[in-house]
Amino acid sequence: MAEHVGFSPWRSRPPRRVGGGVEAASDPSIGVLTEARLPRVTRVKNKSSSKLQITAEQIIREAREQREPEHPRGPARKIADADELAEYLLGERKKFEDAVRRAASCGSPSAWVRYAEWEERRGDLHRARSVYERALSSSAAAQRDHALWVRYAEFEMRSRCVSHARNVWDRAVALLPRVDQLWLKYAHMEETLGAVANARQVFDRWMAWRPGASGWCSYAKFELRYGEVDHARAVYERFVAEHPRPEALIRYAKFEAKRGEVERARWVYERAADVLTDDNEDAEALFMVFAEFEEGCGEMERAPTIYKYALDKMPKGRTDELYRKLLAFEKQFGECEGIEDAIVGKRRIQYEDEVRKNPLNYDSWFDLIRLEESVGEKERIREVYERAVTNVPPAEEKRYWRRYILPMD
Repeated sequence: MAEHVGFSPWRSRPPRRVGGGVEAASDPSIGVLTEARLPRVTRVKNKSSSKLQITAEQIIREAREQREPEHPRGPARKIADADELAEYLLGERKKFEDAVRRAASCGSPSAWVRYAEWEERRGDLHRARSVYERALSSSAAAQRDHALWVRYAEFEMRSRCVSHARNVWDRAVALLPRVDQLWLKYAHMEETLGAVANARQVFDRWMAWRPGASGWCSYAKFELRYGEVDHARAVYERFVAEHPRPEALIRYAKFEAKRGEVERARWVYERAADVLTDDNEDAEALFMVFAEFEEGCGEMERAPTIYKYALDKMPKGRTDELYRKLLAFEKQFGECEGIEDAIVGKRRIQYEDEVRKNPLNYDSWFDLIRLEESVGEKERIREVYERAVTNVPPAEEKRYWRRYILPMD
């Protein structure tokens, strides 16, 4: 008789197919999965690149465009009557007053500017002007903030209140005369209005404070815009009188050269060479520009003369660039004799620098003497010998005096 087999809860059941794979069957006797199959890997039939390519930059840009604002605007408020409008304005002004009161501790005028701009957008110019005046009188730091003065004056200009704008600019430049931006914007306003005489008067007031090179050049450019070459030349004359530096003189000479006034430009350069001292650090730049100017004018004899004049006048330690320029000029335009002179001069500077650093370096003295003997100038040779023999060895030992006496070992 066959044994009847009943249902047992502990009997393992066969695996069941789910979604194309095989579900794992559990066996309670061992407590682990007895069978597991991974899902089939989908094969890509077309591995060619897509016609529509999307870059990471495009993804980031689209994400930024679709990003919602962090502080969304509230619903638009509809104002029905005058009482409701007055209530709204009162609330907004209270918010601005609280903001400027909180900002008073840090001294930033940004809250005042936002308050004034809000009143300006409403069309209440009197209240906007009052806000700016309160901002200027709020602290000493606010009065010295030139950006606040610029905002105030620009507000008056936008409102077409020319008299008020002039008043603001006058107060600003009187309080902060060393801020070039205030003077430039003041003169620009007058020039925009067509008041050329007023703009010139503003520049004259500015020049009385002796500004930097940018201020003088702005004044000269203003005169040139209206064809007043003589006035511009007078401005440059005042400029080089106040700032007798190579930068100012070079600007003046270039101004004359640009207008074809070669003789005037040369006169400016020559005057600069006479005025500058030998220890001026920028003198080398002036002489190089002067020589390049003569070279551009076709004066091939004057250009090397300027280089040599500068080499004789300037300290020997600051003439490396001049020698390089002279040598390049002689190689391009000069003759063999000029090239040799330039090379000898460069070597002379090198030996002079060596003996200046170490007067007991007799090898350098002998090199310098041989160089002068090759040139053949007796006075210079004698002068070098006299300088060399004055550097006596420091001790009476043979090893010190050997090189002093003998030119060669």
